[in-house]
Amino acid sequence: MNYLIKTLNASVYDVAVKTPLDEAAELSKRMGVKFLLKREDLQPVHSYKIRGAYNKMRSLPAEALRKGVLAASAGNHAQGVALSAKKLGVKATIVMPETTPEIKINAVKAYGAEIVLHGVSYSDCAEEAARLVKTLGLTFIPPYDDPDVIAGQGTVGREIIDDAGADIDAIFVPIGGGGLAAGVSSYVKKVRPSVKVYGVEPEDSDCMYRSIKAGRRVTLETPGLFADGVCVKKPGEETFRLPQPFLVMATQNPIEQEGTYPLPEAQLDRFMLKVVVTYPKREEERQIVRMNNLGEFPKAEAVIKPEDIVRAREVVKEVYMDEKIERYIVDLVYATRTPDEYNLGKIANYISYGASPRASISLAAASKAYAFIKRRGYVIPEDVRAVCFEVLRHRIGLTYEAEAENITTDQIISEIINAVEVP
Repeated sequence: MNYLIKTLNASVYDVAVKTPLDEAAELSKRMGVKFLLKREDLQPVHSYKIRGAYNKMRSLPAEALRKGVLAASAGNHAQGVALSAKKLGVKATIVMPETTPEIKINAVKAYGAEIVLHGVSYSDCAEEAARLVKTLGLTFIPPYDDPDVIAGQGTVGREIIDDAGADIDAIFVPIGGGGLAAGVSSYVKKVRPSVKVYGVEPEDSDCMYRSIKAGRRVTLETPGLFADGVCVKKPGEETFRLPQPFLVMATQNPIEQEGTYPLPEAQLDRFMLKVVVTYPKREEERQIVRMNNLGEFPKAEAVIKPEDIVRAREVVKEVYMDEKIERYIVDLVYATRTPDEYNLGKIANYISYGASPRASISLAAASKAYAFIKRRGYVIPEDVRAVCFEVLRHRIGLTYEAEAENITTDQIISEIINAVEVP
């Protein structure tokens, strides 16, 4: 999805206004940093929600609009849909939580929308809205989990960049379902990659934070109700989606660690590979010195497209792995946990904890990838051994005895590879 193009083509200004960036003078003075507020409270419905709602409705076929539209909202999206429907001459029905303040209910009614009160959270309203869509044949206007809605909200980011340009270092965006954050970040990171975009959630309604941490969408059992506008049990599928291919890399200085916080074992385990990068060779280092002296550096050229990488990932999954190879992989990992079972008692005192089941999964996946690189459609034991060090070296904990004797994880892995029977 090219959200840059969708945001540039978004139709919002028939009902929305371009809002200013006002400096929060007192806050800027107190913090020693210039703070700007994006004044979306100046919109006709006092919220940015009008942007996504109207853009979505403008993208609908005429037949869908004639049937009428339906929305589920705690108030701001409801007002955006109601005003957009009034502008377009469309009937609107809004499902709102029973806890919605009366002032918001009256505001929605003032635009001519019909109100249905149900449940206590947005998720409750969404379930009821899904039922009404089927029974009444109305068109649902999602508050965040929709490309057209996201693109409409993305015009907030477009205006920030247009107005402030290079003066912006970071943007802080509230998160409920993630529509505004997805829209702003997808635009800003394309046109101004150096700008950092931070999502902000209440501690008691932090479904997006928990989802990103877990690597999957997480549903909250009881989200907090105080901030009703961001009271969402589960982030949207589209707003949570990470761009593909997506890769997380981290670096570790082998000499100086003071002032840094080592990652817990459970987080290290989530990294598939640990690759050791050595010093350059003499001739390589001479070339580095020359390039720095002359100020002439080679230009990186793209050799593959992102979609090709995604396709290659799918092809790698089809590489055949025999059951004997699977057992071999499990044996290698188990030897890190129970070395005595593999006649490796001499290294048992050096291991405080062994590799997890995630190591077995990663070793299998890496072996398939290595076989693919070697232009084979099947995995052999040499493929497993070729990637074994990278997969296991950050997943084996060393004891004090090992550190005292300068024993490394690579040495332990070598012992294991030599001891475990090859199929």
